[in-house]
Amino acid sequence: MATKVMLVDDQESFVEPLCKRLLKRDFTVSVAFNGSEALEKLAENSNIDVIVLDVKMPGMDGIDVLKAIKAKYPLIEVIMLTGHATVESAIEGMKQGAIDYLMKPCEIDVLVAKVQEAKAKKRKQEQKIAEAQAFNITLRRGD
Repeated sequence: MATKVMLVDDQESFVEPLCKRLLKRDFTVSVAFNGSEALEKLAENSNIDVIVLDVKMPGMDGIDVLKAIKAKYPLIEVIMLTGHATVESAIEGMKQGAIDYLMKPCEIDVLVAKVQEAKAKKRKQEQKIAEAQAFNITLRRGD
């Protein structure tokens, strides 16, 4: 099954070529050009594995969007991406639950590897939840 990625960045000139490159590598890609749009799209369909999220955007910045995503969709993995990295923003992003932090422009192979790592982490968490639920059902039945 294809990895479902959402790109969230206000720079169309960056997002569109990145989207095409990911599609060529058999990812399913959706795009949002600001934080509010990303949250609206997630409310409509939260079946996303990984979000690649820009830090600096007008309106809601990436850290605020990250907090909102993690509060409502904790299993979705988020990779922060920025051309304006500071150590402080990287630390804050990681504290808020981002799995990684990359500088723009990043090599597509590096991003693809990070997205695959993030999906693997998400899949492992989902498996642990399923195992815990199965264990609880077994306990309740007394098997």
